[in-house]
Amino acid sequence: MAIAYPHLIGSQKSATETGMILSPSSPSRSPRILTQDELKKIAAYKAVEYVESDMVIGLGTGSTARHAVDRIGELLRQGKLKNIVGIPTSKVTYDQAKSLGIPLSDLDSHPVLDLAIDGADEVDPYLNLVKGRGGSLLREKMVEGACKKFVVIVDESKLVNNLGGSGLAMPVEVVPFCCKFTAQRLQMLFEEAGCVAKLRTCENGEPFVTDNMNYIVELFFKREIGDLKAASDAILRLPGVVEHGMFLDMATTLIIAGECGVIVKDKEDSGSHRR
Repeated sequence: MAIAYPHLIGSQKSATETGMILSPSSPSRSPRILTQDELKKIAAYKAVEYVESDMVIGLGTGSTARHAVDRIGELLRQGKLKNIVGIPTSKVTYDQAKSLGIPLSDLDSHPVLDLAIDGADEVDPYLNLVKGRGGSLLREKMVEGACKKFVVIVDESKLVNNLGGSGLAMPVEVVPFCCKFTAQRLQMLFEEAGCVAKLRTCENGEPFVTDNMNYIVELFFKREIGDLKAASDAILRLPGVVEHGMFLDMATTLIIAGECGVIVKDKEDSGSHRR
């Protein structure tokens, strides 16, 4: 699927070379196929190059963000980073960061963050995101909405022409009370887009419960949902909805690992969000 670029892992080269593809340093090296997880790791390690000592950092949740948290912990142990404070976006990330010795705090103590690093489930050409398929969307949005710079890390499989375009779920966090009623209203809201709303359940058939003791309704779209800001506002106006997984105009930098190497794309190169 992709050519391995082992020299990118831990590279000290600046990640501000916006939109540039970083090529292999040794053309004679035999290429091999990279797994999706290896691509995620490459993107995550590149993102950590933005981290500096004395920063307050939002620590994302998910399979891609996990690599970034591991790398930050490694650099702290090596003494290459100092006085870092992490703000975790889930209980899972809290436990991971704590096990790595990363000092942790919260938004009450640090209402403004220097940087946040997290993955995404979908990214459109305007750097709008779908996040939260792991169920941590509320805390992710709170933390990443409070940072000066939000670096998003993905492999190229997460790129879509429009949000919802992957055919996978767009999560909406809802209160447990009458959750089926709320799901029905969400489905009706996007009837023209062929929306199907389903309550997320665990393997035992019980509803999936978020860190905030809420449920997740998953929205599946057959057609484009149209104006993203209008869709966001309409979802949030429904009683029973806590938050949705569209992260609009929040990402400042996108790092993509794929078969051509690593691409760094900044918000100013992407235009405004799609309408």
